Amino acid sequence: MPAQVFFADLRAGHRRNLHDKLEQLARSAGIETLVARSDLAAVKLHFGERGGHAYIRPTFVRRIVEVLKQQGAKPFLTDSCTLYPGHRKEAVSALSCGIENGFAYAVAGAPLIMCDGLRGQSARRVPVDGELLQSVDIGLDILEADSLIALSHFKCHELTGFGGALKNLGMGCSSRAGKLEQHSNVAPKVAEQFCTACADCFKSCAHGAISFIEGKARIDPALCVGCGRCIAVCEEEAIKIQWNEEAPKVMKKMAEYAKGALHGKQGRSLFINFVTQISPQCDCYGHTDAPIVADLGILASTDPVAIDQACADLVNAAPGLPGTALRSGHAPGGDKFRGVHPEIDWEITLEHAEKIGLGTRTYELVKIDE
Repeated sequence: MPAQVFFADLRAGHRRNLHDKLEQLARSAGIETLVARSDLAAVKLHFGERGGHAYIRPTFVRRIVEVLKQQGAKPFLTDSCTLYPGHRKEAVSALSCGIENGFAYAVAGAPLIMCDGLRGQSARRVPVDGELLQSVDIGLDILEADSLIALSHFKCHELTGFGGALKNLGMGCSSRAGKLEQHSNVAPKVAEQFCTACADCFKSCAHGAISFIEGKARIDPALCVGCGRCIAVCEEEAIKIQWNEEAPKVMKKMAEYAKGALHGKQGRSLFINFVTQISPQCDCYGHTDAPIVADLGILASTDPVAIDQACADLVNAAPGLPGTALRSGHAPGGDKFRGVHPEIDWEITLEHAEKIGLGTRTYELVKIDE
């Protein structure tokens, strides 16, 4: 049976602006039946990186927050710490970045909470019985929330081909250890030329995996459990992630992590994708390149697989924009994701997510104006 995916184009006027259409879209998709009174409702989004600008506009987020409050729910905005060193590697910096990008309470109307705690370690493993993983490490406050609204900016991605609801769930709701588990199958290593022997990594390691040899930190792969704490505490960025996992396995692991993020949320989750400013790279960069196709609309569904499939189909059906990172597939129907990242088989995430029961790739597109 096809899943319903609701679609709103970007046409607006003085009688109904785009914020009104977003609310209509959310209500059409059933937000009133998914979120109950007094729910602690997690609004999962990407706070954006400093220097980027393609993330969802905070005023759109506020409209969803207002709808949730009208339901009697208690919404909070949430994201997780990054695996890589940077502006969002721990909660203080990440929340500061989110506020700078406009997601302050005064704008969005909801408090900001990092779902994986102060240093990306607040998490719990939940069973998924996947093809590659039996359990996954999910941010504790995602699991503790009563309901989940995932607001995702749909765009291209250099490792998974595209990023949408499934990536927002699988990568965005995992702890630092979970992100490391998805990207790598070996321990981090120390770039000795950057190590100052400050011993912060040594003090942070609870497993005795770090020692000092000739004044430089060393990580014992046999003792490392992959928690990633040392990556976060190293201010010199001397501890490097070995991004060695094959892209197909990353995509499958990400789908299995997405399943874990929805643990206990059956019938309590909604996914809203903004197919706007469809950039060629992830929003984690400190810049946003020109969009490869024109803005297309906003979609909503209770099925994360169906909504991502519908977004991908809409992007591929659109004509590519000249003078962008799109190198092939410019004609309507051309593969835009391979046109930017030709080596990535982006369908793997969707295929695997459907296989493990996360949703269906078969959908009915329901245009709310019709």
